[in-house]
Amino acid sequence: MAHVLVIESDRIVADNITQMLEQAGHRTSWHLDPQGAIDGADSKAPDAIIIDLMLAGRSGVEFLYEFRSYPQWQKLPVIVFSDVTPEEFNGAGTGFSQLNVAAYHHKPVTKLSDLLDSVKTVLQPAAA
Repeated sequence: MAHVLVIESDRIVADNITQMLEQAGHRTSWHLDPQGAIDGADSKAPDAIIIDLMLAGRSGVEFLYEFRSYPQWQKLPVIVFSDVTPEEFNGAGTGFSQLNVAAYHHKPVTKLSDLLDSVKTVLQPAAA
């Protein structure tokens, strides 16, 4: 199955996400900070990323700008799972398309099963 990189500063939330993904048959790695995530992605390439925008050290948006600057990571599916609303994200001048965000889930109103559905969707091979 696929390897999903989870970037989340809340250990309990990260544990819930990684448990759900592993029960669905995926491999996971978890990092609480952006630099650890970049180092982790370099050593073990992910097939998709789930990221919170509120991270320790720097924001998830800053991470995505840096991550997308590497050619090998420009098309990697990214799912945002954050307390930041989609309107706040887009209102800050950063749009979904600009950072190639495949799906956006607002934490307080998203069930983990919906997050898993997004993972399944972004990992499906593109139709030929």
